Amino acid sequence: MSNRDDLPDAAKRALAEAEERRVARDAAMKAAPKELGGRDGPDPARYGDWEKKGIAIDF
Repeated sequence: MSNRDDLPDAAKRALAEAEERRVARDAAMKAAPKELGGRDGPDPARYGDWEKKGIAIDF
């Protein structure tokens, strides 16, 4: 991995902005209430995975 001092200024800004977004996302996830009885794993509406343990599910 290269040293961040060797990167152009634009790349350093992009890395800083990405870190800010990660921190904001993590804070929002901690602040959100925990879902009870929800499905494990990625959101099926977002990822198109409409099956659980090999069985197609519908809601």
